[in-house]
Amino acid sequence: MDFPAAVQPHARALAANPALYVDGEWIEGAGEAQPVIDPACGAELGRVSAASLAQVERAILAARRTFDSGVWSRQAPAARAAVLRRLHALMSEHGEALIELFIVEGGCPRSLARSLNMAQPLEHLTWIAGRAEAGPVGGWLQPLATDPWAGTKGFIEREPYGVVSAFTPYNVPYIAYVWKVAMALAAGCSICLLPSPRAQLSALAFVRLIERAGVPAGVVNLLFGGPPVGRMLADHDEVDMVTFTGSNSVGAEVMRLAARTAKRVLLELGGKSPNVLLPGTDFSVAALPSLRRLFRNAGQGCAVTSRILVAREDYARFVKIARETLPQIRVGDPWQEDSWVGPLISSEHRQRVEHAVADAVAHGARIEAGGGRPEGLPAGYYMNPVLLGGVDNTSAIAQTELFGPVGVLIPYGSLDEAAFIANQSRYGLNANIWGEEAEAVAFARRIRSGNVSINGGGAQRADVSFGGYRQSGTGGEGGERGFEEFLQFKHIVVPA
Repeated sequence: MDFPAAVQPHARALAANPALYVDGEWIEGAGEAQPVIDPACGAELGRVSAASLAQVERAILAARRTFDSGVWSRQAPAARAAVLRRLHALMSEHGEALIELFIVEGGCPRSLARSLNMAQPLEHLTWIAGRAEAGPVGGWLQPLATDPWAGTKGFIEREPYGVVSAFTPYNVPYIAYVWKVAMALAAGCSICLLPSPRAQLSALAFVRLIERAGVPAGVVNLLFGGPPVGRMLADHDEVDMVTFTGSNSVGAEVMRLAARTAKRVLLELGGKSPNVLLPGTDFSVAALPSLRRLFRNAGQGCAVTSRILVAREDYARFVKIARETLPQIRVGDPWQEDSWVGPLISSEHRQRVEHAVADAVAHGARIEAGGGRPEGLPAGYYMNPVLLGGVDNTSAIAQTELFGPVGVLIPYGSLDEAAFIANQSRYGLNANIWGEEAEAVAFARRIRSGNVSINGGGAQRADVSFGGYRQSGTGGEGGERGFEEFLQFKHIVVPA
C-alpha cells in the first residue's frame, strides 16, 4: 500500500500485504483486484484481491466444521470471554493505528474516528466480554401444578445459532465488527466476515488482532469481494444466519437469498430521521448541536437526523442562526483535529448527492444555508454542508437517504402536524426531540422509531440494542437483545 505520510509505521504494519483469512491461513484472493482509494485526496493507495467463489466455499465450510466440532461453540463461557478481553486489550494497544486506517480509507475526521469509531466500540466490547462470561440465560423451569404440564418437568437451553455471514459498512466499521463479529463470538458462533469494499484495511487489521487474541483457526474467516461473494454468503446452505448493515436495496436482496433456507436475518438499514424542535426551544442551545449531528462524518450515517422540523413561526429565526452557524462547522482534511466534515467516500457518491440537491432545487427547493464545494481543497471528494428549505416532506429530497451532508428544514403548525411529518417516512431508525424534558418525552412516545434522544441524548449504551422500525431493518444490534440474536432457543421436556 502506498500510504500518505501521515500514516504511522504501526498502522502500515497492520495493513501490509492484504490477504484473505480462511481456515486460519492468510491467502491471496484469487478474484479480481479492487482499488483502495483515499477519499481525502482521490489517490489509489493500492489494490486488494477479492475472493474467488471457491475460496468463499472453503471459508464457509471451515466455519461449518469449526462450529460443529465445538472447538469454539462448546467452549466454556469464561474461556470465550478471556479471548474477547485479549481482543479488547489488543484493540486498545493498537487504537491509534486502527484510527489511522479508518481515516485513510474512510475519510472520517480524526476526532470522530477516535470517539464514535474507537472509544465506543471498546466500551461495547467490554460489555460483550462480560456478557459472554455470564453465558446465556437458561436452566430448569418452575414446575406447574396444572394440567397438561403437571406430569412433566423441563428446562431451557440457549445455544449458539451456528455459522454467521456478517456484512459490514464503511462508515462505522469498528462498531460493526464488535456488534457482529465479537457478539457472534460471545455467543459461540463461527463467522465469515465480508466488509464493505470501502473498508477493507480496517477489517484486515481487526481480523489480524482476532488471530492474535487466540480465536481458533476457522472460527473467523475474512473475505473481500463484491456482489458475487455476498450472494454466496447469503444463500449458501451451510450458513445459518446473516447479519447485514447497508442500503435497503442490498438488504432486500440479502433477505431474498436467505429466505431460500429460512436463515435468521438481522438487518440494519437506512434512515431519514427527524430532529424536532418543539415550540419554545432555545435555538442558542439547540441549533449548533442539531447541525453538527446532521453533518458529522459528512452526513454518512444511517442515524443522521436529516429532517429538521421547526414551528412555522420559528422558521426564519432558525434559518438566520443556521447561516451564522454553518461556517463554524469546519470542512477539511480528516487528519486535522478540528475538521468535523471530511470527504464523501467516493467521487461517484459525491456526484449522486450533488445531483440530488440540484434536482431538488430544480423542483422548487431553495438553499437556506451552505452549499457548493469548499475552497482550498482541490483534491478529494469534499462537499459543503447544505440546508434546504421550501420542500414538502413527501419530496424525494425529504424521503431519500442520501448519506451526505444535506439536511431539509420543514415547518409545522401544530404538534399533531409535527408528529405526522416525523412519522411520514418508510424508515424509523432514529429521532431527536428538543424541548422541555417532560413535553419532549411525551412527544417522543408519538414517534415510530427504534431510537429517540431528548435534547441531544448521549452515547449509545453498550447494554441496549440499536435497531429500527419499518424499513430501517429487523432485529437489534448490540446490547442484551443483540446477544440474543445469535442464540437458538431449545426447550427440553422430561417426565416428572
